[in-house]
Amino acid sequence: MIRLSCRSIGAAALIALFVPALQAAAQQHVPPAPDTTSAEPSAPTQQPDAAPVGQQPDVAPTAPAPSGPPTFPAPDPANFTAASPTKEVVNGFLQAIWGFDQDRMWQVQAILKTRVEGVSKVFILVGDKTGKEKPQVFTFYTLPDGKHIITGDQVVDFGTNPFADARQQLEQHANGPYRGAASKDLELVEFADFQCPHCKEAQANIDKLVTDYPKARIVFQNFPIAGIHPQSVIAAEYGICVTKLGGSAAFFQFAAAVFDGQDGLATADGATLTLNSATTKAGLDPTKVAACAATPEVKADVDASVQMGTDLGIAEVPTLMVNGRAVPATAPYDLLKKIIDFQAKTDGVPGK
Repeated sequence: MIRLSCRSIGAAALIALFVPALQAAAQQHVPPAPDTTSAEPSAPTQQPDAAPVGQQPDVAPTAPAPSGPPTFPAPDPANFTAASPTKEVVNGFLQAIWGFDQDRMWQVQAILKTRVEGVSKVFILVGDKTGKEKPQVFTFYTLPDGKHIITGDQVVDFGTNPFADARQQLEQHANGPYRGAASKDLELVEFADFQCPHCKEAQANIDKLVTDYPKARIVFQNFPIAGIHPQSVIAAEYGICVTKLGGSAAFFQFAAAVFDGQDGLATADGATLTLNSATTKAGLDPTKVAACAATPEVKADVDASVQMGTDLGIAEVPTLMVNGRAVPATAPYDLLKKIIDFQAKTDGVPGK
């Protein structure tokens, strides 16, 4: 299996899964942005698998720069040849992934049959109400099960509530240490690797979320990437044992100390010193924790956490799952809050 990476994102190179005008980033759990260089035109042809014709691919005026919402061409009813999905379902899906952005606008331009039974090709025009961004064409294929789409090289959950299955899996299986509420109504699950520099960077965001969202349950799940971080697995094993012996409060003391001393994880000997020191700071006996960490049961716990993340489509760390919705945990904090508030409102659960 091709294993993952540890990556951060910046404000100028954010999450295509959220804002179509920005670049693809860490976790592509929802469709990436339309490509501004795409050759896809804005209206389809009568051929099921062909690229649409009739409109030019560039739907925005070239000059002067737009200063308000773009005007999309009216969809042609003849371009809705597929029985499924309906326009309502597609709009519901787009609302679920982009609705947090009040400046985002879109129009379903076509839903076409293809030569494959049950596979439809969907064309969306995407724009920005402020006129700051150039309108773009976004396409994806829906699969016969009605629950997934293909966009680029990604298979993505689809539907008016695309995060429901992931949310259910996390409610059942995300059993890592947590801070905040016992209730899982609003559950924020961080998948992280102790040796990943960007996971260390993300802790500032996570700590702020703990303060700002006291009604949320904020869970830490181990996701060590041994291929690039050899000491991340033993760090995860220590963390599990600290939790077993000292509870969640001890774990987060331990985790803070490990991230602070992350450079010590560069070697096996350094990792032992760093983890033993962090264990002591958490108020526990390093000898007992080391003995616990060496057991097959703890290794199985780490493996199970990694497998859960893999099953959920985690591609990079740090990833924060917000009621099943994947968000890069190093996203700008204001954006994280906006997404969390939107998801809580969508799910009808208490936010702050």
